[in-house]
Amino acid sequence: MEKIGQSGDRCWASKLLSTAAGLLAFMWGCSQPGVYQAPEPLPLRRELERFDAPREPLDVQRERPEVKEPEDTLTLRGALALALLRNAELSSFFWELRASEARALQAGLLPNPEIDGEVEDFGGSGDSGGFDEAESTIALSQLIELGGKRTKRLRVAEFGRGLAAWDYEAKRLSVLTETAQVFVEVLAGQRRVELQTASLELALEVLRTVSERVDMGKSSPIERTRAQVVVSQSEISLERAHRALEAARARLAATWGGSAASFQSVTGTLEETPEVPALETLGVWIRENPDVSRWAVEIAERRARVELAEAQAIPDVTVRGGARLLQGSDETAFVIGLSLPLPLFDRNQGGRREALFNLAKANEKRRAAEIRVRTALSDAYQALLSAYSEVATLRDEVLPAARSAFEGIRESYRQGKLTQLDVLDAQRTLFEVREQYTEALSSYHRARAQVEGLVGRPIVELEKGGAP
Repeated sequence: MEKIGQSGDRCWASKLLSTAAGLLAFMWGCSQPGVYQAPEPLPLRRELERFDAPREPLDVQRERPEVKEPEDTLTLRGALALALLRNAELSSFFWELRASEARALQAGLLPNPEIDGEVEDFGGSGDSGGFDEAESTIALSQLIELGGKRTKRLRVAEFGRGLAAWDYEAKRLSVLTETAQVFVEVLAGQRRVELQTASLELALEVLRTVSERVDMGKSSPIERTRAQVVVSQSEISLERAHRALEAARARLAATWGGSAASFQSVTGTLEETPEVPALETLGVWIRENPDVSRWAVEIAERRARVELAEAQAIPDVTVRGGARLLQGSDETAFVIGLSLPLPLFDRNQGGRREALFNLAKANEKRRAAEIRVRTALSDAYQALLSAYSEVATLRDEVLPAARSAFEGIRESYRQGKLTQLDVLDAQRTLFEVREQYTEALSSYHRARAQVEGLVGRPIVELEKGGAP
């Protein structure tokens, strides 16, 4: 009967450890974080495919699918698509999003249990000289977090995932803005090359006219020299335009990580200048700007940190349970232990104060972010409005007048009614107006890209007086 009792005791010890292990496994299974719903991308180029980092570490080293760059002409849409798929800085933000998901996973895990064993009362003197009177103990201990620490820690991590998602969206808009602006530089650069080529042809035509008059004895040879100087200046300007275009092409290729531009040219219409909406219409969308929207999540995360800091002031309990074998009597007994820190000195006073101060800091930074974005929108809007007005004036009034004046003065020079200086002056004015018009168009589209990046949507889709 004694042996049956001893066997039953051992069975109970085994059941105790098995039950404890099963309970820990169940608690671990319940500790997995929930799925965080990332914010929807803003409407600006939302339809374009973007880089998606793999969720499993084993897939990290796999090569990305090859994205072929065009070798002939490139559209704005194509440039933006390449940038979203291959821009290195944007991809790094997606990796940060994956890292935040891993932090949320880690935050939800339970502390590991500990198993320990000890042997007492052996190797001494007398009856304790061997192991006959030894006592062997095997126990399982588990730290039990009180105050809802794990839930609050997981809540902080989940908000961290939200912040990473908002930061990615902010970078996405930034990459779209930068790529669109560089694309405009390439498009304007091509136009400048065309204008400088036309200017050189015009200068050569004036040189031929002057040469004819000099050969007929109607003009001084010095006039031919002046015309030749204008031709040389036009050749220099054309070479400069070619160099600037190549630099812009390289910058555009760099937005998607290209070492050199494989495309031959870009296609687009600089003359397409939609009317500018009112600033009030644009301003209502500022609240959806990621640099502003993220602060709602940031402040919620700081509040969650305050709650976590308060929970960390509550001491945790370590529970210990196991079985002890008494060698001398060949009997088994249970052991139970409990340890609880006494919060006499450290009650996380500094951590709680820090969390509260960081919450106050976040509220101020939210106000600063909104002011900064509104100021950036105001600056970009004024630049857009100014460029729009300049484009309209140059297109409708100045450029036709300069072209008409040059044609009239050149014809009068052929007839001997005006001097060469009049022709050169009209020619220089026409060249300058053409360049000014191209620069105004370029400024308009760069400012437009900046405004659209700040409000997160194309300005042509905004209705006057509309609101989110």
